Amino acid sequence: MDHSDKWLVETAWLAEHLNAPDVVVVDGSWYLPNIPRDPHEEYLEARIPGAIFFDIDEISDKSSSLPHMLPSPEQFSSQMRKMGIGDGMRVIVYDADGMFSAARVWWTFRAMGKEDVAILNGGLAKWKREGLPVEDGPAAERAIRHFTSRRIGALIRDRDDILAVSNNNSEQIVDARAADRFRGEAPEPRPGLRSGRIPGSCNLPYAELLNSDGTLKPAGELKQVFENAGIDLRKPVATTCGSGVTASILALALAILGHRQTSVYDGSWSEWGADETLPIETDH
Repeated sequence: MDHSDKWLVETAWLAEHLNAPDVVVVDGSWYLPNIPRDPHEEYLEARIPGAIFFDIDEISDKSSSLPHMLPSPEQFSSQMRKMGIGDGMRVIVYDADGMFSAARVWWTFRAMGKEDVAILNGGLAKWKREGLPVEDGPAAERAIRHFTSRRIGALIRDRDDILAVSNNNSEQIVDARAADRFRGEAPEPRPGLRSGRIPGSCNLPYAELLNSDGTLKPAGELKQVFENAGIDLRKPVATTCGSGVTASILALALAILGHRQTSVYDGSWSEWGADETLPIETDH
């Protein structure tokens, strides 16, 4: 099965539909804490015309000590209304690098009950390479819209869910981090975290799902990558990573393959690696 048309749009399509009244473009760029880049500054310097900046760290549960955990539906509705994103609009998300944090924003919309959301394949990088228009400076004010949210629990896993799954193997836990972090041989980009992995999890580094230009591989190749990693696509999958960002790329690829039982572990290694009461595995 190939659901690319539902979850991905290409640059040519967006260029053609940029001014459609029901299309809203969202810049969901974000970087790891050890990367010295400011996504909002970059947004002000160059963005797809009309794009709204979606701050992953701001649109999150502020009561949690963990990075960018999902907000409540009430908070999400309120913030979307103020941003001018409303019910009935098709949301197109991109990030500056091609395919990194946009999938987290896509998953956040879905976890809040909005299914009419897709990702720009190849992101701003591909858009710029093709010489398509960009704008700079402060964004134009948008009218407040009505936005309805409801939390879709089937798409979300928390610490207790994952602990149970790790013990009973009821779902496959798939980790999107680089192999050396998964094996416990490389330090985490966030200080204070143990190195290793969730017991029973398997590794599929998110980069293996991408072409060299930052676009997602076609469905046939994605299926092969999952199968090569030992993942049974007939069974449920819970994805994890460092903080729930690249786990969402795995969730996107699974959605494109028509996989119906995919969830993201919101706290990911930022939560698991910090909690000394939780078991870990390493390769040494």
